[in-house]
Amino acid sequence: MSAASPVSPAPPGRPFRLQLRRDGLALRALAAAVLSLACAGLLVALSGHEPLAVFAAMAAGAFGSPHQIGVALNRATPYLFAGSGVALCFRAGIINIGAEGQIALGGAGAAAVALALPDAPPALAVLAALAGGALAGAAWSGLAAAIHLGRGVHEVLVTLLLNFVALLLVQQLLAGPLGQPGAGFLQSPGLPAASWLWKAPELDAHAGLAVALAAAAALSVLLWLTPFGFALRVAGRSRPAAAYAGFSLSALTWSAMLIAGALAGLAGGAEVLGVHHRLIEGFSSGFGFKAVTVALLGALEPLAVVPAAVFVGLLEAGALAMQRQVGVPSALVAVIEGLTMLFVLAATVRRA
Repeated sequence: MSAASPVSPAPPGRPFRLQLRRDGLALRALAAAVLSLACAGLLVALSGHEPLAVFAAMAAGAFGSPHQIGVALNRATPYLFAGSGVALCFRAGIINIGAEGQIALGGAGAAAVALALPDAPPALAVLAALAGGALAGAAWSGLAAAIHLGRGVHEVLVTLLLNFVALLLVQQLLAGPLGQPGAGFLQSPGLPAASWLWKAPELDAHAGLAVALAAAAALSVLLWLTPFGFALRVAGRSRPAAAYAGFSLSALTWSAMLIAGALAGLAGGAEVLGVHHRLIEGFSSGFGFKAVTVALLGALEPLAVVPAAVFVGLLEAGALAMQRQVGVPSALVAVIEGLTMLFVLAATVRRA
């Protein structure tokens, strides 16, 4: 970074740092799994269901067939995209909670481009639609960065509130130019088949996962092997020290937010192009906040976010099967999911 610049308008709060607990990691993870199973079994028994039958359904839902594994990987893909971006922002000391809205607008951007190019060749249609999603997500995160840096509003407040605005904006788009008349609920027409993401035969996992893996690897290189990544890490440790060293905090904030927004936009695009093949109201509900959980489970390391996202994807796929096959109430399923992630987080991650 070049010339020294004044400190960001946001007050320099306590640095937010996490790291993996590498000592006895396998035993800690095993203990977390046993404890979460014990708590889940107790809750299931109290609800009047047979714990062993519930766990069998959960395992079958996550690993029962190649298709089920593909379903889990598809659920992990948006978490991997958005979680990597959130981890990058947190590493830079920027608490970006806006992935929820950026994913929603990314899906809208991808759907709009796909519908605008009905006769495009498949490769061009897919690349253009994904680019549209990334640009939409980056534009929304850029708006948050502009308000944060221009008006001095804390980034947590800006990104959180813009989530609600983004969801309403997607609703308006589906009620207007992107909507399917007479559908009965808010959704777009089906996207052209040329814009659909390729899927692995039998596994049924779409190609968005490969893009997300490449993005996580690229972010790891960016964070640990480049001057820009060094500047981000210095800013995450101490913003006054980064400013004193000559790094532009505004430029770092803009860069981290735009990268994270683009990744969240890709998450929305991959979900629309690879799973639903149309834009549906609420398709991304909860994705952004779970991406924060995934980033924390990965100790803010982009590559460690990969197993964290896959873990949450498998957990969700299993939980859905548990609900569908045994009839466990959805509220209890959510509690079991949350408890499991909490145990794993406590066992594997600590403050640096």
